[in-house]
Amino acid sequence: MTRATTVRAVLAAAVLLVSVLITLTMSPRFGLDLQGGTRMVLQAKDSATTKADRESTDRTLEVLRQRIDSLGVAEPTLTRSGEDRIIVELPDVQDPRKAAEVIGKTAQLSFHAVQGPGTEQEKGKAAGLTLPDEEGRPLALGPARLTGAGVKDAGASFDAQQGAGWTVALDFHKAAGRDWTRLTGEAACHPVQDDRRRVAIVLDDQVISSPQVAPSVGCNVGLPSGSTQITGSFGADEARNLALLIKGGALPLPVEIVEQRTVGPTLGAAAIDASAQAALIGAAATALFITFVYRLFGALAAVALAAYGVISYAALVALGVTLTLPGLAGFVLAIGMAVDANVLVFERAREEYAERPGRSLRTAMTAGFRGAWSAVADSNVTTLIAAGLLFFLGSGSVKGFGVTLAIGVLASMFSALVIARALTEIASHSRFVSDYRGVNGIARPGRVRTWLTHRDPQLFRSPRRWLLISTALIVVAVVGIVVRGVNLGVEFTGGRLVEYSTSRPVDVETARTVLAGAGFGDAEVTTAGAGDLSVRTGDLSNDEEQALRAALAKEGGDTTKVRDELIGPSLGDELRRNALIALTIAILVQLGYLAVRFRWTFAVASVAALVHDVIILIGAFAWLGRTVDGVFLAALLTVIGYSVNDSVVVFDRVRELWAKARRVPVATIANRAVLQTVPRTVNTGMGALFILAALAVLGGDSLADFALALLIGICVGTYSSVLTAVPVALTLEKSSKAPPPARKRAPGRTSSAGTKRRDPLDNGARV
Repeated sequence: MTRATTVRAVLAAAVLLVSVLITLTMSPRFGLDLQGGTRMVLQAKDSATTKADRESTDRTLEVLRQRIDSLGVAEPTLTRSGEDRIIVELPDVQDPRKAAEVIGKTAQLSFHAVQGPGTEQEKGKAAGLTLPDEEGRPLALGPARLTGAGVKDAGASFDAQQGAGWTVALDFHKAAGRDWTRLTGEAACHPVQDDRRRVAIVLDDQVISSPQVAPSVGCNVGLPSGSTQITGSFGADEARNLALLIKGGALPLPVEIVEQRTVGPTLGAAAIDASAQAALIGAAATALFITFVYRLFGALAAVALAAYGVISYAALVALGVTLTLPGLAGFVLAIGMAVDANVLVFERAREEYAERPGRSLRTAMTAGFRGAWSAVADSNVTTLIAAGLLFFLGSGSVKGFGVTLAIGVLASMFSALVIARALTEIASHSRFVSDYRGVNGIARPGRVRTWLTHRDPQLFRSPRRWLLISTALIVVAVVGIVVRGVNLGVEFTGGRLVEYSTSRPVDVETARTVLAGAGFGDAEVTTAGAGDLSVRTGDLSNDEEQALRAALAKEGGDTTKVRDELIGPSLGDELRRNALIALTIAILVQLGYLAVRFRWTFAVASVAALVHDVIILIGAFAWLGRTVDGVFLAALLTVIGYSVNDSVVVFDRVRELWAKARRVPVATIANRAVLQTVPRTVNTGMGALFILAALAVLGGDSLADFALALLIGICVGTYSSVLTAVPVALTLEKSSKAPPPARKRAPGRTSSAGTKRRDPLDNGARV
């Protein structure tokens, strides 16, 4: 065993050991869509005195944190997003009404002197001047004498001795206490029962209490302490919420809920179970497939695949990445993509054997790793670009998918280029493995390669034929987009989508009739799988959602909310705009990268195939009536990475073969390159299809559209990378004056001084 093999084996063992320890000692962090709970996005608004910037939003966040801590929510998460948005995650909170009422209030508490009775005409015209008291009588109020910022503490208590019921006790800061004494002293100068002897306590332009100053308080003396009690017709919950709002303090800025998502815990648990089953079944099918195709070395790649699963999972846990539903799907998907590097290496090793049958298995494998490195690096970089775009341009769970995909790509490269290489190099030293071709799986060319070599089809004798087929597919997709329309989800249009589970089955028509009778005639009702109902509306408050659920419960019995998504119209416009920006940037970045790495003709052809795949995938969803939302965007950007990945492998081989035979027509070179890379494309695609099929069947409704989009995208991407990208490149090459690519100097052949150096694979023996 060589020194390099020993280093790889030790490194692989060390990383695996650390990964296993992390897996056994640390727990993953699940997002709300997996553990259940409510997620809100709050938009801070400019006030009359404060601009919604980073500093004021941070102050608002701290006030909200105090309020939510007082609610008793376990492990809430509050983070600022951008300059003026706050993301609030409340695990296990299934009814967001209570949280929204407390979080959303500005809690502008103020204390006013009462100047006398107001008039009905004045009531409500000028906030802070004339407001109705607790009994609805208008009161003329003076300017605010002190605000809630002067309140030190607030608490609710039940006063059984005085018979006042529930009251809220306030303690003031020192300066505010003096203002309170002065205010009550001025009020005490008026006769008992005179409205001017009252002090109005106003919360958000509503008089919550307007008590008279006690007769024992002298004129201009006031209450001697910096505390008071708010009395009124409070219930227990009203008193506690009022104390909570006052204690939390006044928000520096008013906030608006622009996004709200609620997921039931049963849905999250079902998604985790389904994803785990899909991962096990898909990975097992992939492992069996590559073992069947590549025999012993395929089995070693399956071992490396299992190691990849442990390493990537440990990396997610150690980095504290929040696992969301799309992120979990990305983790499962990356298992199928992890086979790609191994397949590239094994196919290159088979080619080395076919070209030079007399060389040793170890030499062929080393040449396979060296020959596949360029394609492995380029294809993984394109996938990392897609993952980076998902993270920086996506939102919410789509970001989690981007992080998971990026970690999966890096872990797959380590498992293929370190773990799998160490295992195959150790095995290739065995004489038994080297001598018996049926055992190692590399010394035989494979059925697909044998069939292609025998038939030698001339695919690009007429490139325009394939371009006409691709154009026809695009036309069909565009017709679907125009005629059927794209069914944008609430994430892009704004509105509310609620999914309910009923104890008694309710068909869609009955549900529509029931909701129309309850005043929700504009609600769109569809089935959501397993007998659940999905209701989509425009603007719908939390109270209206309760009324909608109650209407369904009359027909369906016990009605449980499974999922709830609310997106404000402004956020919907922004997300839709960001989605278009993400697609545009993805195309431009891929074009720039490919233009640097390849000829401009190859770059343009790859991007043309990429656009072809995007249009067809959107058109397919339009014809099928499927929803296009943030999860679809994640699938679409993944398809972009996969499509470019395939094109890179093909054009990398074209570049290599053309450099070796610069006088051969490029169409002949392209045909030869495609035939050589088809086995890799088929075997890699099969690995991904096993995973996606398992996700589509077992993943449930939450992952069905995601898996369907990737299934369509991978099939179309595999076609376009060969039969769209290559014909476009051949057409462009006819008008290109650039010379063929220069042949790369073989490593170890010649030194910079011109003297020959021995190839590390050459032991110096000559016959």
